Amino acid sequence: MTRPSHHPGDMLLIDYAGGGLCEGASLAVATHMAYCPACRHAVSEMEAVGGALLDELEPEPLSPGCLEALMARLDREGPRTERPAPSCRAAPFPPPRYPEPLRSYLRGRLAADGTLGAGGWRFIQPGMRGINLISEAAGTTRLVRMRGGVAVPRHTHGGIELTVVLEGGFSDEFGSFGPGDLAVGDCSLNHAPVSDPEGCLCLNATIGGLRLTGPVGRLLNRFIRF
Repeated sequence: MTRPSHHPGDMLLIDYAGGGLCEGASLAVATHMAYCPACRHAVSEMEAVGGALLDELEPEPLSPGCLEALMARLDREGPRTERPAPSCRAAPFPPPRYPEPLRSYLRGRLAADGTLGAGGWRFIQPGMRGINLISEAAGTTRLVRMRGGVAVPRHTHGGIELTVVLEGGFSDEFGSFGPGDLAVGDCSLNHAPVSDPEGCLCLNATIGGLRLTGPVGRLLNRFIRF
């Protein structure tokens, strides 16, 4: 198994290191990093630089009554139950099919041998099934399983789409993607990915939705949501 050859890019890594990504995008980047020591190293350096810059800032004085106002707000709102942002953990190479932090989102679904059961997969299109992992205002993050040779309808993106290959692979006009690779799509990209003959299992974070293109696709947009 080779190391990944498609990476998030510096801006996504900076946003990840600074906590600027939504949960789904953070999970996709962190899952890629489980496969990619180069990106883990880059994020570690970014976090170190950010920490050094914070240390150099002069502390701002607190306004009178600030602590009391904060405590009163905490009493009103109560404890938060938000899931913390996904963080990367180095995995052995080659990583397992579902490396951390992705494995934490599959608690209760994984069998003792690390395989994912047949239940819970929902129909997306012929030859493609998905399991929703995160639903948030920004978009949806899911596992997607495709049979060999399945084509996704040609589409572009309302925001950003991050796809991490876990097993198998897929290709489009812009390259071939295998295990550990992270494919980045945005509104400038118009493509129709096709799964490899052995099929494809991937983690897909769609932030801002997809829009099918072409005459038929524009008609189907009224009836199909990816």
